[in-house]
Amino acid sequence: MNNISRRDFIKYSSAGLLGSAFTFGTYSCAPKGKKPNFVFFMTDDQRWDGMSCAGNPVIKTPNMDRIAEGGVRFTNMFVTTSLCGPSRASILTGKYVHNHGVRRNGMSLPMEQKTFLEILKEAGYETAFIGKWHNRDRAENRGLDYYFGFKGQGRYNNPIASENFGPDTEYKGHVSDVLADHTIKYLEMEHEKPFCLLLWFKAPHRSWHPAERFKGLYKDIKMPEPATFHDTYEGKPDAVKNADMKIGDFKDVPDLDTFLKDYYRCIVGVDENVGRVLDALDSLGYEDNTVVLYTGDNGFFLGEHHFFDKRLMYEESIRVPLLVKYPKMIKPGTTNEEMVLNVDFAPTILALAGTPIPETMDGESFKPLLRGKETLWREDFLYEYYEYPAVHMVRKNRGVRTKRWKYIHYFEEPQEFELYDLQNDPHEMHNLINDPAYKDVLEQLKARMTVLRKELKDPDL
Repeated sequence: MNNISRRDFIKYSSAGLLGSAFTFGTYSCAPKGKKPNFVFFMTDDQRWDGMSCAGNPVIKTPNMDRIAEGGVRFTNMFVTTSLCGPSRASILTGKYVHNHGVRRNGMSLPMEQKTFLEILKEAGYETAFIGKWHNRDRAENRGLDYYFGFKGQGRYNNPIASENFGPDTEYKGHVSDVLADHTIKYLEMEHEKPFCLLLWFKAPHRSWHPAERFKGLYKDIKMPEPATFHDTYEGKPDAVKNADMKIGDFKDVPDLDTFLKDYYRCIVGVDENVGRVLDALDSLGYEDNTVVLYTGDNGFFLGEHHFFDKRLMYEESIRVPLLVKYPKMIKPGTTNEEMVLNVDFAPTILALAGTPIPETMDGESFKPLLRGKETLWREDFLYEYYEYPAVHMVRKNRGVRTKRWKYIHYFEEPQEFELYDLQNDPHEMHNLINDPAYKDVLEQLKARMTVLRKELKDPDL
């Protein structure tokens, strides 16, 4: 094994994974020649199967599918905290929530927490952000060359936004269209340096208001109920039973059919605008040397367990899309089943740019996975959630997910626990926490969570 960092050696040896030959150094080199550009699409609350290339039986997303067909689709992409602000801060910094400090929505990312955009800027890149930053600081003082965004959640129709931190101005139209308009405007500018452009959509965040042209979409079909829609919560902890996010309990989520149709209509609007941006990249001659990434900031319940929203550590909440296209490196039309995390974006982008990766980042570069190389990779990961008491009243929890098992700990009194066998119970219906047959598995997962928290320097340990 060549030059594996001390942090990685500790991580993988503690997990019993040092059996493969692979180089996981701190520095990575970009492909020879010109440095790549980056266009990083992200949606708000789009889960992994909210696109047709992932097998969704209802929605058609031809432009997301274009990215998948031209590159790689990751089938096991997860967030380490399923909440907008904290997850976005993790994506920007490559760090877990307990290390970057944004534990709840409505907080600012501390200025000492450097983003990958700032690191790229220092390395000679142009940096641009368009859309929903969400953390309260609004990307000011981060050295961006171009900014177009809004405060907080923004609004779907006639959004109020600021260009380059000037006065807030109302822009006519639907927010997804307006954001794409400004993205294309930026791409059409003259660029003497390689650029990193983030287009982070508001859609499909609640409450759902699709563009007028999509309001009749799906009107003649009834949305299918998920298999767990009538979950009785038998054997589940009160932390799950009492989560305040049940369909029918909120005016804007009156029933499954109404909410799902508008949710999907908003995604279709995003897809159309993704296509406009992809077309612009092609017509401007950027396609071959641009890394295109597409993901979501967290997952979303679409009626599973009778829920909407996210926050809980269930699959629907923590699993998101990941599509990557880069013609110089990635074989078209491939899939990858390794577990990739939101904290991996920052080190991956830096690696692809040939820029040193700070040792303080918790994530790992998945550049080797993009190359299709046999790679030493993670077998499990830590999840954490801290926003309580707050909207939807999901209690603080952390857990560990392996390829087969999931252990969840609601760690404030009264403490509660969940254990699921994802291989035999993929819908997470049968809590095995009190089954003596799984005592050894439970102890192993508890021990592994402690190890992960130590490695990730959790101050609460």
